[in-house]
Amino acid sequence: MKIQWIVPVLIAIVFILLASLIKEPNRRKFMAIFVAGAGAAYLSGGGFGKWELVFCTVMTICAYQGLGSYRFIGIAWLLHTAWDILHHLYGNPLLPFDATSSLGCAICDPVIAAWCFAGAPAIFQMQARRIQNSESRIEDADHLLRATPHSEF
Repeated sequence: MKIQWIVPVLIAIVFILLASLIKEPNRRKFMAIFVAGAGAAYLSGGGFGKWELVFCTVMTICAYQGLGSYRFIGIAWLLHTAWDILHHLYGNPLLPFDATSSLGCAICDPVIAAWCFAGAPAIFQMQARRIQNSESRIEDADHLLRATPHSEF
């Protein structure tokens, strides 16, 4: 498998892990601001002329709505994915010195969008809860074993 397909997914995972460290509601606010910035990423290149401004406006509206709902942040990331694909196909890469940068972004963005559609849960907190639940089940089983009278043969 080519590295150009793997690295963007790894970048998305690292981003998700780092963003998970931010507590709510600040995480949602950060994500809304971040996706608004992503919406302006292609402005300086102007590859699609005035359509770049239209796209930036749509992303800003989604980001603003995202202040109240991760669903809109996820939608914005998917819109950005589509914009990345168009830029990749028509030769206007995100980074002028890397012809596949828009393709990489198009691979990375849907991973972040999926996390947002899931409510952007704190990954480390989820793992801690799983460990705590496992320990609780072990304690419950141990308690039941001690409370059950053993019959003698």
